[in-house]
Amino acid sequence: MTSRPVKLYTIGFTKKSAEQFFHALMAAGVRRLIDIRLNNTSQLAGFAKREDLRYFLQAICQIDYLHRPELAPTQEILDRYKKGGGDWERYREDFLGLMTERRIEQRFPMEILDQSCLLCSEPTAEHCHRGLVAEYLLERRPRLEIVHL
Repeated sequence: MTSRPVKLYTIGFTKKSAEQFFHALMAAGVRRLIDIRLNNTSQLAGFAKREDLRYFLQAICQIDYLHRPELAPTQEILDRYKKGGGDWERYREDFLGLMTERRIEQRFPMEILDQSCLLCSEPTAEHCHRGLVAEYLLERRPRLEIVHL
């Protein structure tokens, strides 16, 4: 008996309207949004500020909300990347090392990841920590299927 893959989605809210954002989550069948931003209360976040987002997800989509900052880089790693010229490879190495140190794969059972969506602000997952979190988990969870929205 083969078991189905566990789908883990990722999404960023930047460069998306609220309509595009919530429609993408609903169309994918997301059941839980896992907010992995270090700072999720900034005025720049618009509809994606923590308490507003929690409300909208439930009212519009019936999607649960979790804030899991242990899946975010430390302020030090973030500052070194942003203020240090944007060395992606250094950032990637530092952040993946942090994920290993935090043992995030042990904190997130497959049941939590299934039909969940990792949220951060970047419009695409290419140079974003949500892509690194997904990559890290995929290496340790072969049944995982990653879908970037």
